[in-house]
Order: sequence, then structure tokens, then C-alpha cells
Amino acid sequence: MYVPGGGRVFLIDKPVGPTSFQMVRHVRRILGEKKVGHAGTLDPFASGLLVVCVGRPATKLISAIMDGEKEYLATLRLGVETETQDPEGAVTARTPVGRLSPEQIEACLLRFRGEQEQVPPKYSALKYQGKPLYFYARRGIEVTKESRRIVIRTLVRTDDDQDLDGDEADLPIRVVCSRGTYIRTLAADIGRSLGCGAYLTQLRRIKSGCFSIEDSFPGADFALPDARDRLLTGGVSVDDVSKLLQ
Repeated sequence: MYVPGGGRVFLIDKPVGPTSFQMVRHVRRILGEKKVGHAGTLDPFASGLLVVCVGRPATKLISAIMDGEKEYLATLRLGVETETQDPEGAVTARTPVGRLSPEQIEACLLRFRGEQEQVPPKYSALKYQGKPLYFYARRGIEVTKESRRIVIRTLVRTDDDQDLDGDEADLPIRVVCSRGTYIRTLAADIGRSLGCGAYLTQLRRIKSGCFSIEDSFPGADFALPDARDRLLTGGVSVDDVSKLLQ
């Protein structure tokens, strides 16, 4: 039985459109809880696993949960670059893809596997002097962003490995990476390396640490009459989460 304030972790499958905070508000509303947080933001255009912690004992675990690896399915649009490296920004450049062979694409992906430095995107929630970077970017203020050490353990194509050609082309990939990795920056870097530019058109998180999307509650179902009962059925106790994190 769920006890308010006792602490519990819920896995939500965030749909495309809503913000991560809107998912948190839904949980807050149907459970009547005030202390609710999530372990890793998903942008509105992204979907997938959002780990929501309810109650103080659970929110204390957020940092430990976020330390785990993340797994994503993503689609890159080659031949186009945007201001935000995703669909929400204005197009800033177009460069025809031409023809890229599977061997050329694999050689490019190989360069981005393993431990490396990555510069966070200027349109991100990463804080600088108390404000998110997007605060400065929207005002045209340049902020020097220090690179961060990340690890990309897996980076592979998920299509049939054929040639890509034309003015634009889509490249679907699967990524397993460390905390702090920005997939849209990875997309832009891959596009730059291929010589045609790229931006991230789709992103779906399917794993976060020890949690998987298969065990999640559909975020689109919060409006249904039985949402509360169904959500509680899938909750994970703080004790069980603590054991999984060991």
C-alpha cells in the first residue's frame, strides 16, 4: 500500500510534446504529494523513460540514479543544421549529403566511441552563474562552456546499413552513454565529421541506470480514470531502489 511521504520511485514513459516538469506535475496531482522530482530531463521533442521520485526518501536518491548509464534511440537528419541542434531551433545551414557509404559512416561513428570531451550545447539547462545556458543564448550573450569528460560505450546504426544520399538523409542510431552526454551535441558533431552537418530529429530514452522503459507507465494515460491505481501498481520502493543501486 502506498503511504504518502514514505518515498517511492515511478517510471514514466514521457510522450513527445509535454515537458518533463509537466510529467512531474501529473504525478504530484494524482498522488497529492509535494516533494516530487525527476532523475534527468527530457526535452519536449523527446520521449521515453523519465524516472520520477516521490517523497523525501526517494528524492534523496536522484543523484545516485542519474549516475547510471543512459540508453537512447535517436534519429539524425543529415544535411541540415539548426540553432539548437534539435527540431526546436531555426535552420542555420544546409549542405547536401551527397553519397555516404556504410564504411564511411562506420568510420565516423567509431571516432565517437569511448571516453572523450564534449562541449555542452549553448541551448541547455546547464547552469552558469546561477542561470541556465539557454538564458544567455536567447539573449545573444556568448558564454564560454568548458568541455566535460563523457563516455559513449555503444554507438551503432539501427537501420539496414545502406548508402545514404541526396540533399538530406536520416541516420538512426542507438547510444549507450554516461551521465552528462548530450545526444543533440553528438548528432551535430557526427554531422560535422561527415561534412554535411546534422541535427537531432527524434530522441527516445529506453534505459536509465537500472531502469528500463518496458516497466514504465504511459505518460499519455494520466488523464484516464484509473491512472492513480495503475501508476501505483508500478511503483518501486526506496529500499528496492537502494538495493538496485548498490
